Amino acid sequence: MNTPAHLLIGAAAFARPASGRTLWAALLGSLLPDLSLYLMAGTSLYVLGISPQVVFNDLYFSPAWQTVFAIDNSFILWGLVLLLAMWRSWRFLTVTASAGLLHLALDFPLHAGDGRPQFWPLSDWVFHSPISYWENPWTVLVSVVVCAGCYLVLWRRGLSVSAKLFFAALLAAEVWVARQWLLFF
Repeated sequence: MNTPAHLLIGAAAFARPASGRTLWAALLGSLLPDLSLYLMAGTSLYVLGISPQVVFNDLYFSPAWQTVFAIDNSFILWGLVLLLAMWRSWRFLTVTASAGLLHLALDFPLHAGDGRPQFWPLSDWVFHSPISYWENPWTVLVSVVVCAGCYLVLWRRGLSVSAKLFFAALLAAEVWVARQWLLFF
C-alpha cells in the first residue's frame, strides 16, 4: 500500500483519541516501515543524483537495501517491540508498534514482486503475492474507498482543523496516486 493509505488506516485504527501523543504514535508506527525507503531513495535520487531506473530497478533489490527493509518490516521485531511495550505498559510504544504491525499486515498480501522478508531474522523468505496494490484496478479502488472511510472516521473523532487538513492532504495524495496508476499502469 501507499504510505498515505497506511497513515490514514493506522490513525483510524489506533488514534483514540485522535489527538496528542496517541495520534502521533499511530502516525509514527504507520510510517516507520516505509521510512527507510524514503530516506535511501531520496538520498540516492536528490543528493547523489542516481537515476530513478537505477534506484528502483537495482538498488531497491540490492542485498544492502533488502537487509534494511527486512529489519524495518519484520513481524518478529515489531512483535517483540509490541510485547515489550505491553509488558511495561508503555502506551505510546504500544500504539506505535500496533500501527507498525498493521502496516506490515496490510503490505503482506498486496506486494507482488516487491515484497520484503517480513520474518527476518528467522527467515529471509519473501511472500510474492498474486495481488498487487498498484497493478490491480480493483485493489486501487478499494484502497481509495477504505482511505476515504478512514478519513470520515477520523473526522468524526473531532480532529483539530490542522489535523483535518493534514488527513485531507493524505487522502488527496492517495486519490492522486490511484489516478496515476489507473491511467498509466
